[in-house]
Amino acid sequence: MPTPTPAPLPVAELHLHLDGTLEPDFIMETAARNGVDLPWNDLADLESRYAFTDLQSFLDLLYVNLTVLRTREDFAEMTRRYLARAAAAGVRHAEVSSDVQAHVRRGIPAQTVVGGIRDVLDRSEEDFGITTRLIVSFWRDAPAEEALGLLRELIASGARFDGIGLDSAEVGYPPSLFTEVYDLAREHGLHLVAHAGEEGPPSYITEALDVLRVERVDHGIRCLEDDAVVERLVADQVPLTVCPLSNVRLRTVDTMADHPIMTMLERGLVVSINSDDPPYFGGHVDANVAAVQDTFGADDATMARFARHSFVSSFLTDDERARYLAEVDAWLEGRTAARG
Repeated sequence: MPTPTPAPLPVAELHLHLDGTLEPDFIMETAARNGVDLPWNDLADLESRYAFTDLQSFLDLLYVNLTVLRTREDFAEMTRRYLARAAAAGVRHAEVSSDVQAHVRRGIPAQTVVGGIRDVLDRSEEDFGITTRLIVSFWRDAPAEEALGLLRELIASGARFDGIGLDSAEVGYPPSLFTEVYDLAREHGLHLVAHAGEEGPPSYITEALDVLRVERVDHGIRCLEDDAVVERLVADQVPLTVCPLSNVRLRTVDTMADHPIMTMLERGLVVSINSDDPPYFGGHVDANVAAVQDTFGADDATMARFARHSFVSSFLTDDERARYLAEVDAWLEGRTAARG
């Protein structure tokens, strides 16, 4: 009899941009269906562009590719494809973000974007076995007034989302620019996260905590450059959603062997493993888990610790969280038993 495939590590994925999950074939197919002219000659030409020198070089490609999304069903299919792949990767809970602003800017109604995503998220547990939350992220390199206007529109429309985030080019755009946006979101009971300390300095992490009062920091790898920031993050158990393959592809870290994720764990930081924009950076969360485990020789207990961090860092209810933590314990027990 063939040896059964080991069950993947059950995780919560907390740092995932739906707009960045479009596979090259989906991009080309959707462009043809919607009559969108792309600057790529064919699929091979597009695939050859997936080499980045920094964050901006990635964003330049991403923002062209997402222009293929036009209809509510396009956004639904984007979400559907991500969840199907995530389920195979061991994702049990996903807190996905969308740059709604990117689509509104090109004339797509916000209701079309959020509506399409929600059509799938509302059935995600039934169809894929994954509970979900939706985060609307804003471009930090666009005017804060634009983000504020869109947030007001979304709230007034009754659109259902669970939190807000801050992404795109980081350097030169400190979190404090978006104080009013985050104050409004907080008034309406929304969860608050923000990218900080990816390419930006550790001071951006502090600013995100003090000024925006975020509950969790996306990336945060540069915290290690400031011991005081590390000590604060450890003392307050602030979650950091780390994306190892993304960091290597965007050159914030030279190689996986140079990645600080194990040092972060050893120092007591609440770090989880995530995929960011999987097709652009080399794989979904299971590929990131495998890269960490293979590169650093991390044992199953260490990987289970990362998984526990992901659920602890989530916006799950207490009952949901307890259920998923029990799944992590069962996974570790099964791995231990299999080794005899």
